Amino acid sequence: MIRYDVFDARDLLAFPGGDNSTDTVFGGVHFNLTTLQHWNYTYYSNGTLSNNSRCYLTYEPYEPKLLISNGTFINATKCYSAVDPIAVRGYTGIGFAVAYAIGLMLTLSCLAKHGRLYLPKEKRFYPIGRRWQWYWGCFVSACALISLFTNIDIDRYHVPELPIIVTSFFWFLICQGTVALVWESVRHWGSWQERQFVDPNPFVYREDDRRAKVEFYLPLWFYFWTWMNFFLVIPRSWSFVEQQRSPEQTLAKAIPTATGARFKAGAFCLVIAWLTIVFSLRHSIYHYKPRNRGVLNRTMGLVKALPLRFVLTIPLAGALVAYQVLISFNWTFSVMRYQGIVPVIFAWGYGPSLLIIFVQAAYGFASPNEDKALLNQRRQRGDTIDRELGIVRKPAWWRRVRGEHLYTMRDKISQNVNEVGGKRGLRARFEGEPEGETGGKDDGIEMASMSQKNNPRVDRAGVGSLGSADRYAGKSQRRHNERIVESFAGVLFPNNVDPERARRIAEITADGPPPYRDEERGRSSRPTGASNGQRNGSADTTNSIAAPPQQVRSMLDV
Repeated sequence: MIRYDVFDARDLLAFPGGDNSTDTVFGGVHFNLTTLQHWNYTYYSNGTLSNNSRCYLTYEPYEPKLLISNGTFINATKCYSAVDPIAVRGYTGIGFAVAYAIGLMLTLSCLAKHGRLYLPKEKRFYPIGRRWQWYWGCFVSACALISLFTNIDIDRYHVPELPIIVTSFFWFLICQGTVALVWESVRHWGSWQERQFVDPNPFVYREDDRRAKVEFYLPLWFYFWTWMNFFLVIPRSWSFVEQQRSPEQTLAKAIPTATGARFKAGAFCLVIAWLTIVFSLRHSIYHYKPRNRGVLNRTMGLVKALPLRFVLTIPLAGALVAYQVLISFNWTFSVMRYQGIVPVIFAWGYGPSLLIIFVQAAYGFASPNEDKALLNQRRQRGDTIDRELGIVRKPAWWRRVRGEHLYTMRDKISQNVNEVGGKRGLRARFEGEPEGETGGKDDGIEMASMSQKNNPRVDRAGVGSLGSADRYAGKSQRRHNERIVESFAGVLFPNNVDPERARRIAEITADGPPPYRDEERGRSSRPTGASNGQRNGSADTTNSIAAPPQQVRSMLDV
C-alpha cells in the first residue's frame, strides 16, 4: 500500500537496526520489532509501514510516537494524508480552475441575456430551447471546478486515494457535458434559422414533412448515444483508479480496468454523438441557407454558411472525444494515471472544453437577444411596407410630447369618441337629431344629421334608408331592429348608388330620348291618394289599354 509510479521498482527494506535484535528505530523513536513482525508490518522504501490493512508514515515529522502491543500506533499519520507539497499537476490544475471559474461567470451572464423573454411564448419554439446550451456550459464549468480543485491533492497525497478518483469521475462528466453543449448550440442555431423564416410567414414550412421529422428524432438519437456513454462509464466501482500503489498493482488492477471494454464502448458512443452534431449542422444549412449548383459553388456556399463559432467548437469537441478514445486504449496518456503526462492531460483533456466555453461566451456577448432581433426584423419589415404604401409614421417622441404615453385605456377610448364628435356626435350619426336641437344646420360634425329632412330618400314604409330607428311608426320589434342595422350599415359602409344611377341616366339620355317612365303609359309611380307607406288596391287597367305601345330603345328600357 505504498506510493510508486509505474516505472519504479518495488523495494522492500529491512527494518532499521536498534539497540538489540528486537528493537528498531523510525525517526529517532524506538519500536518493538517483535510486535511489528507479529502484526505483519512491512517497511517500504518510501518511508511507510503497512500490513495491507493499515498504512502509516515513518519519516519526520510524521513518525509514530508509540506502538502498543496490540499493533496500534499512537500519534501516527496515515499514508492517505495530504502531507506532500503541491507539484506541477496541482499548480496547473489551479490555473485551469481559475479559467473555468471565469468561464462559468461569463456563461451565467450569457444565460441571463439570451434566456430573457421579450415576446410571448410560442408552442413551436420553447424558451428552454435557447437556454440549454448555457445550462450545459454551466454544468461543464461546475464539473471542471470540482475535478481541478481535487486534482491539487493528487500530488499532495503520499499514497493515491480519493482525490484521483474524484478527478477522473468528473472528467468523464466534462466530456459528456461538452459534447451536449456543442450539440445544443448547433441544434438551436437551426431552430433560430427556422424561426426567422416562420415569423413573417407561419406556413412557409410544414410541420409534418421529412425535414420536421428529422428535427424531431435527431435529438432523441443524439441523447441516446450520450446517455449510453454515461451508463457505460459512470455507474461502476471506481476503486481501481486508486490501485496504483505499486507497479504490480497498477498492471494487475488499474490498467486492465481503465482500458476495458466498457470504456472503449463508451468512447465509441461519443463518436456517434459527435457525428450526429455534424449531420445536424449540414441539415440546417441545407434547409435554411441558400442552395447553390455545382460542386465548387456548393462548397463555397457551405463555407460561407458555416458560423465561425462552429468552425471552432465542433473540431474542439471532436478532439476531446478523440482523447477519450485514446485513453481507452493507451494508459500512458490517461487522465486516470497517478503520475501521468501533465501537458497531455491538461492541454488535450481539459483544454478543448475550456476553449469551447470561451468561444460560446464570446458569441453570447457579441450576438443580440433573439426576441430583440426578431422585433427588429419585424420593425424593418413594417418600415418597408410603409414605404411601399406611402405611409409616413410619426417619430417616437411624438406621443411623449403630446402626453399620449400616459393615457390609460379609458383615456384612449374617450379620445376616439371625441374625434367623432362625442356622445352628441354619435347620436347625430346613428339616430339623427331633431331639428329643434341643432337648428337645422350643420354643427361641425363630419356627417350631417340623418333625419328625413337631410335624407329625402324614403322607402315604401316612409322611413329613410339611413333614417333613425325611432322614425319607424310600426310595432314590429324585428322591423325596428332591421332599421337599426340598416342605419349603422349605411354609416359604416356608405355607397354611391344614387350618384351612379344619375350618371347612367344622363349617359343614356345623351344619345337618344329619355328613358322609359310609367307616366308615358298613363299611370303614375304612386297611386293618387296614397300616402307614403300605403298601397292602392285598385285593379283598374284602363290607362294601360289606352296608352300608346311602349317603344324599346335599349336593353336598359326592358
